[in-house]
Amino acid sequence: MKAEILKKIIAKFSKVKVLILGDLILDEYVWGQVERISPEAPVPVVWANKRTYVPGGAANVANNISSLQGKACIIGVTGRDKNNDILMQQLRIRNISTKGIFVEPSRHTTMKTRIIASHQQVVRVDWENKEPLSNEMNGRILNFIKKNIDSYDAIILEDYGKGVINKELIKEVVSLARAKNKIINVDPKEEHFQYYQGVTSITPNCKELENAVRNLKIKDTDNKFRINNDRLFTDKDVETAAEEILEYLNLESILITLGEHGMSLFEKNKRVTHISTVAQEVFDVSGAGDTVIACFTLALAAGASKLEAALIANFAAGIVVGKVGTAVTDKKELLEKIMFSK
Repeated sequence: MKAEILKKIIAKFSKVKVLILGDLILDEYVWGQVERISPEAPVPVVWANKRTYVPGGAANVANNISSLQGKACIIGVTGRDKNNDILMQQLRIRNISTKGIFVEPSRHTTMKTRIIASHQQVVRVDWENKEPLSNEMNGRILNFIKKNIDSYDAIILEDYGKGVINKELIKEVVSLARAKNKIINVDPKEEHFQYYQGVTSITPNCKELENAVRNLKIKDTDNKFRINNDRLFTDKDVETAAEEILEYLNLESILITLGEHGMSLFEKNKRVTHISTVAQEVFDVSGAGDTVIACFTLALAAGASKLEAALIANFAAGIVVGKVGTAVTDKKELLEKIMFSK
């Protein structure tokens, strides 16, 4: 596909407005060097010299959209704590609307702390809540979406399994989005696939797709399981699973991320397109899925076909995996990657 076509789509990103609903995470990075092993236990001693924070989870999707000059409004739940204060500051610095964020005093703001030494992650520590939201909080979120959906072009559901994406809320949000003819895409959690009935597209990785189809136990017309649970997935199993999920969830497409093997786009019309990776170096895959769904959704809302959107998302993912930590790309970097790729 000609680079000029993709370039014209990216030029329209600044006109796109996206609502992002999902689990908010504050990503903390502690940077340092390892010079010795601890005398207390066989673990490295990290001499820390810097601490940084970036938006994570659904907030990282919003960060990707904002970095590409789209308009992002994040919807989610935090606690009333120091981590919430830091996350709000980081979002506002990045020109991301926080008007859809609700504080729940009984929860604490999810934070993932990564210790990085010489560009290598040594350990990660997670502080999180996973309890589903209360009916009252679901109602507050739904009311916010009802009041604001007409001002936005698309909705992204970012499911990290921390409680915000729950069956009752998503059923209402999907119904509303379909009634308003809005794009609604999902970065899914494998145990929640049944929640996503009727969305536009989902963007699982291969492992998430494999686990989901085994959990759903979809049967063929002879009432036999299509996927054998006693062996590893083959390439043919991936295709079978994607086709079954497309039909089962009534989707327009599935974009499967395959790591170093690129992506595969399965469309409702039975068209399958395999896209080779453009990543030259892979330092860190943290947040790469967030970049994929952000770019895929931006491009679709800008008028791209599913294939054009997938190609742009593939270029963006190829950039961010070459960076350390939860990273994003911008329009300049993305355009250069497209224009100079063979």
